[in-house]
Amino acid sequence: MGIILNGKPEGAAGRNEGCRRNGEQDWEDVQVNAARNAVGLVEDDPDQAQLIAHWLENAGYTVKLFQHAAEFRRKLGAVSVDLLILDWNLPDESGLTVLRALRESGNNQLPVLFLTARDGEQDIVTGLSQGADDYVTKPARQGELLARVEVLLRRTGLHTETRLDDETLAPYMIDPARRRITLNGEEITLTEREFDLALFLFRRRGRIVSRDSLLESVWNLPGDVATRTVDTHVSRLRKKLELGGEHGWRLSAVYQHGYRLERA
Repeated sequence: MGIILNGKPEGAAGRNEGCRRNGEQDWEDVQVNAARNAVGLVEDDPDQAQLIAHWLENAGYTVKLFQHAAEFRRKLGAVSVDLLILDWNLPDESGLTVLRALRESGNNQLPVLFLTARDGEQDIVTGLSQGADDYVTKPARQGELLARVEVLLRRTGLHTETRLDDETLAPYMIDPARRRITLNGEEITLTEREFDLALFLFRRRGRIVSRDSLLESVWNLPGDVATRTVDTHVSRLRKKLELGGEHGWRLSAVYQHGYRLERA
């Protein structure tokens, strides 16, 4: 697993070697674990950022680092994260302003964890009232931070071990433990990769997920790899699971952003 700096994993170039076929990347046989949760971290202190990223990475998360508020805002549409850790005091803009803009844009599903040196009651109340889901005071403690991240992901149903609600997904049923998906009671035969992709999309139903995030979380590859494998797998999955709207769910492309699985 690698820390992603500004949307690109460290050491990505080395992982690209030996994976070409006829001049194009071929990632069909890359072996990876099941999709991991992606955590965005907006923190201008490089030492603090690397420390927290190290904790998260060792706990099994993909980490995307942003040093400035403007950088995060600029890349938000192209980079998908499951949770955001946001520093209150940023050099170019306060974390509170970033949070307010995030919520006002309609992005109310993304859980936000404030990282702040402010521990006064009024500051905490202000952060929570503006849309933060939780907070950790500096200096951050590893156990507490990881516990709060896990709780927030479980609360939103995005944690990789969280069971999916069958009634919410009907007529589909997904069993992550047995790696099975059924449609109206009939099991659909999927490859390992197709199942991981389907699970990733159903956990993020209603949200736009970028191609970069799919490559990083489902394939464990750099998001800037030149390959059509994501598009090919999405097309194949749409056909196998009949996600064209006929069963109440539609998987569609969102121009210049990625894909979205949503109720038809």
